[in-house]
Amino acid sequence: MARHRPSPTRPGIAVGLRAAWRDGYGLADLRRDILAGLTVGTVAVPLSMALAIATGVPPQHGLYTAIVAGALIALTGGSRFNVSGPTAAFVVILFPIVQQYGLGGLLIASMMAGAILVVLGITGMGRLIQYVPYPVVLGFTAGIAVVIAVLQLPDFLGLQVGQLGEHFVDNLGRIAVSLPTLDPLELGIGAFTLGILLLWPRLGLPIPAPLVGLVAGALAAYGANLWLAGSGAEVETIASRFIWTAEGETGGGIPPIAPSLVAPWRLPGADGEPLVLDFALLSALLGPAFAIAMLGAIESLLCAVVSDGLTRTRHDPNAELIGQGLGNIVAPLFGGITATAAIARTATSIRSGARSPIAAVVHALVVLLAVVALAGLLGMVPMAALAALLFIVAWNMSEARHFLHTLRSAPPGDVAILLTCFTLTVLFDMVLAVGVGIGLAAALFIRRMSLLTETQRVDSGPHAGIDALPGEVALYDIDGPLFFGAAEKALTSLHLVDPQVRVVILDMHDVPSMDGTAIVALQALIEEMHRGGISLVLVGLPTRILVKLRRAGIRRTAGRLTWCRDLAHARGVALRWLA
Repeated sequence: MARHRPSPTRPGIAVGLRAAWRDGYGLADLRRDILAGLTVGTVAVPLSMALAIATGVPPQHGLYTAIVAGALIALTGGSRFNVSGPTAAFVVILFPIVQQYGLGGLLIASMMAGAILVVLGITGMGRLIQYVPYPVVLGFTAGIAVVIAVLQLPDFLGLQVGQLGEHFVDNLGRIAVSLPTLDPLELGIGAFTLGILLLWPRLGLPIPAPLVGLVAGALAAYGANLWLAGSGAEVETIASRFIWTAEGETGGGIPPIAPSLVAPWRLPGADGEPLVLDFALLSALLGPAFAIAMLGAIESLLCAVVSDGLTRTRHDPNAELIGQGLGNIVAPLFGGITATAAIARTATSIRSGARSPIAAVVHALVVLLAVVALAGLLGMVPMAALAALLFIVAWNMSEARHFLHTLRSAPPGDVAILLTCFTLTVLFDMVLAVGVGIGLAAALFIRRMSLLTETQRVDSGPHAGIDALPGEVALYDIDGPLFFGAAEKALTSLHLVDPQVRVVILDMHDVPSMDGTAIVALQALIEEMHRGGISLVLVGLPTRILVKLRRAGIRRTAGRLTWCRDLAHARGVALRWLA
């Protein structure tokens, strides 16, 4: 497959699509894209419904997301293979938003997040997302998986638990208290579906396991409901739980109409009344919108990296952020919730032969066809079966093997970050977990880098490029970057020179960079040495660092401070100053 190397400096629109056309696109490629899109579309239909329900909104909003955002992001983004739609990672962020602000608030927050993503892409921030440490990502994704799995227990077990809240511990307590209400019929349907979802992939057949599992679960629920008709017991389905009203008609399950233009602020809030779009609402939603944007950026770019590894192509991260942003701005205007690239669906598309973003567009059309033509059948899917599907999603998302391997093999600092992010995600929220995790990772990085920076006094004889020095001249070698975490440690030993020393030579050939803190520390050192009657010679600094020193007011002073290209020159200067 041809390699695509997009420009990292000029973010654009539809970079992935244009790259596919530029590498040559024919009828054979179109056929492969159509087949891949059909496969991914059949997977996306049940997942989109399940993830919307897990978020706390009716299932059609997940389908609308896959339709509108899935097509738009594919056409405007920077990856040739990303397939976007609702994803499990967002459940822990979106669920509390729905509880506080309702569907309307969620859609407004998604649009705000989309605008943030566009700004990030335009300003070239896409490259920075790759620096999020792996223990942070693994910790919060594993935590999200646990939260998703717990939220599915009521539907899987048929519990009469009522409305779950925002807090994990409270929800766990409610579930535990409601265990006596367990419904064996619901549990049987859920377990039957879960068994099929686990066993079907082992057969190696091309039909996706989610499609087979949910169809089997729906047939089992339909048969059970016929058998128990009139007894008062029945298996709960999408149609029996969700009621829709559209175009003057009312029904159960999913409305059999294509997504249409809607103003999110006219949709109901948490109290069932239409929202009032004002500054107070936008201010309240700004924090959640930033959380959505940050997670969307991380998730989408991680997915693009995975697709690059599978296809030997390269994505444009800034263009991908712009595409994701546009999708999240437009999709809520058609009832779609937050969208981002989905790793599982993207990998499925690639393994099914996808060649370009057209595969993701076909996937969106398949979901649209399912909504328009098969809404009645989709309504027959039992809630317990959807819960079983989300158990599989949560397990795959948890990356349990990588989690355990990291616990066993990673350095203690990384293990601490992993466990901290995991615990904070489960007990509090992902935003706090990521913020604390990145902070801890940054502190750990600073500590490790500071340990690499050393200053030591060396004997002049064996030191390359310089002859023996008199006792009044001391030679020190600084090795490593001088930044705020290492500057004080590296320069502290220079404050303790021998009383007989009158000139200090600093060999700084191995100092690749200096930040403002290091420059201030160097200024303080120069002034202290001047008060003690000691002169300073800096050796081997790159031109860019010398420019920084001049801008900070550090300049050559005869008999007090200078800098040289090499040690031999520095030795000559020191001897002249001693004369």
